[in-house]
Amino acid sequence: MGWGQVAQHRKHSQKGGRKVGRHKHLWSYVIKYEPDYFGKKGFIPRSSKTKINAINVGELNELIDKLAEAKQLEKKEDKAFIDLDKLGYQKLLATGKITKPVIVKVTTHSKNAAKKIEEAGGQILSGEEKKAEKESEEFEDETEKSEAESTDEETSDKS
Repeated sequence: MGWGQVAQHRKHSQKGGRKVGRHKHLWSYVIKYEPDYFGKKGFIPRSSKTKINAINVGELNELIDKLAEAKQLEKKEDKAFIDLDKLGYQKLLATGKITKPVIVKVTTHSKNAAKKIEEAGGQILSGEEKKAEKESEEFEDETEKSEAESTDEETSDKS
């Protein structure tokens, strides 16, 4: 009727897919033969795979000095011009202080970073602003077309 005095159900799993002892006395077996036994499996969102390389406003002073020493610093409107996209940065964050007026071209930035650069006498050129400008231009074009069509219809109705 029983399982005997010695073995007593060991190595006979009755808890679904789990096998007895994998986290205790059979640990060395798991490490050697089934290294992926524990852990999460499944869907990984695409957004978590992309890495955004960011730089802080406080690091821009040092970057300006390094580029000036290497004679790679561009000047526009008597201000230093830095293209962070070419340097490999996608985002500008607001930690730190900036003392030099600078024109920064970057894909995205935080509101506080923009505020700090403008307070220092600089300017930010970003991809977000360009997208917003394009969308507003497209909206204006659509409204002009619809107004033109409505005036054409009114003139044809009158005649």
